[in-house]
Amino acid sequence: MMTKDRLFLLDSRFSDDALPGRSFYCKDCITVEGLLAAFPDKAANLDVIRIPYPRPRALVVEALGAENQNLPALAFDEGGFVNEIEALLHALHTRHGFPERHP
Repeated sequence: MMTKDRLFLLDSRFSDDALPGRSFYCKDCITVEGLLAAFPDKAANLDVIRIPYPRPRALVVEALGAENQNLPALAFDEGGFVNEIEALLHALHTRHGFPERHP
């Protein structure tokens, strides 16, 4: 069985108990969701895991550690990860063939 890099994203729409009565999205996760939608052939090479907003985020903690719950995050199959948006977009380009972000 071939393993894949795992891409952790927040659910597209979520609420925050600290801000009741409102709904939100994560701008960085939505950017990555757009890439996945625009390039489904590239997205097929990733395990995409959508995570509820509240912490602790058990699957993320298990994969990256409790101190690394910021999303989006790309966990590399061979170990290591990125969870900063520019590094993540670069990794999607270099590791998975997504186009580069225009400077």
